[in-house]
Amino acid sequence: MKNSVVSPARPFSILTPIPRSDLPSSLLLSTTRRGSPPPPRLRVAAAVASPPAADLERRKLDLLRAVQDTQRGLSATADQRSAVEEALVSVEEYDAGSPVVLSKLDGTWRLNYTTASDVLVLFEAATRLPFLQVGQIFQKFECKDRSDGGVVRNVVRWSISPLLEELEGATLVVSAKFSLLSKRNIFLQFEEVAVENIRISEELQALIAPAIFPRSYLSLQILQFIRSFRTQVPVSGPDRRSPGGLYYLSYLDRDMLLGRAAGGGGVFVFTRAQPLIVH
Repeated sequence: MKNSVVSPARPFSILTPIPRSDLPSSLLLSTTRRGSPPPPRLRVAAAVASPPAADLERRKLDLLRAVQDTQRGLSATADQRSAVEEALVSVEEYDAGSPVVLSKLDGTWRLNYTTASDVLVLFEAATRLPFLQVGQIFQKFECKDRSDGGVVRNVVRWSISPLLEELEGATLVVSAKFSLLSKRNIFLQFEEVAVENIRISEELQALIAPAIFPRSYLSLQILQFIRSFRTQVPVSGPDRRSPGGLYYLSYLDRDMLLGRAAGGGGVFVFTRAQPLIVH
């Protein structure tokens, strides 16, 4: 009997009679004692098929492997970009059409890969300027108890060597409000750019307040000022229109976020990260 062709998403079985010789001896004894022949038995042969959840996790892993050696997209070759796009689409199709759940979106996401020119330019600058370092980049969504939108903060960790701590000497935060336009599209309205969390290097601290001398009140005040320093520049106001952008959330689950900026602005691959504290 040939197997029927069915969708892999639904396990199927083939029913065939079990020969009497294959029945357990305990079953043969029990049926013999009743004095009646054993009723026909059926053997269930389950088809070997991966459940959808397992297949999805495999595709997500394939995507992360595809972006692994691209320096977050900076050094991706044409072949690598093609492979990433293919893997990305294979994940996106699992969640296509379903609305975004903002409670899932809420939290901190780490950038693993992008083709967006406004992000890649930061990586390019770090390769050309030996004193500039670009560390981790995050998106922090604040929308846990919302159904129509919230706040998103783009967080860039960066440093200037040897003045600041390596990779995390300072934090650039670009804040925006976002509104949910449809099931998958959100519109961003940028509000503020800020620099905060300045962490100076040990060498610079030694220049400001040498360890071999008692630290004066002035030197301690300088160190405290640097550590608590925060400057912000509003990008919206009554006299100027807030810049904005359309963003399509193509996939979202508990540990992965995929997005596409409208107008060919680039693709983004994020994974869930530990919570960030930003102002």
